[in-house]
Amino acid sequence: MYEVFFKKLAEKITLTTEEVDLFKTYLTPKKLRRKQYLLQEGDVCKYSAFVEKGALRSYTIDEKGNEYIIQFALEGWFIGDMYSMLTGEPATQNIDAIEDSELVLISKQAEEEIMKRIPKYEHFMRLLLQNAYIAAQRRFNHMASLSTEERYTKLLNTYPEIVQRVPQHMIASYLGLTPETLSRARKQMSRK
Repeated sequence: MYEVFFKKLAEKITLTTEEVDLFKTYLTPKKLRRKQYLLQEGDVCKYSAFVEKGALRSYTIDEKGNEYIIQFALEGWFIGDMYSMLTGEPATQNIDAIEDSELVLISKQAEEEIMKRIPKYEHFMRLLLQNAYIAAQRRFNHMASLSTEERYTKLLNTYPEIVQRVPQHMIASYLGLTPETLSRARKQMSRK
């Protein structure tokens, strides 16, 4: 356990063997079965989760029962309701497993302690948050300015593994479309 997690850290920072051993004392492994919740709306998010294996999604549900997918997370990605985790307020998101998954959980308190004891982790977190902000801004711009076909093509080119592993109705929700609209767009694209 933790191989993918430490490989991800090694992309941005170098840890000594002692720092890795110390880091491990703050981590909590967690397994989720398909459709099992990591977080439910209304609960306070206590952990940031890193996906070692599997796939998760975060989403909201409106008063009519419609799901709006905010994020997918595959191996090597973090997921959590950061607003809830940072403020201590109830989560507005649900997070559940699309596939059987293995996670590495880090509590807010553990992250704070790790940043004090291993300062270079704070640099890693800053880069992670910067990249998350850029991705959110890019997604917002795509939703506002690209056609259905362009949005799907952008997702397909940027994250082909999501399109291969996630059901089409979830991809439609993520793109702000109905499943029928996505199906029509895919048919039109295949004719070109």
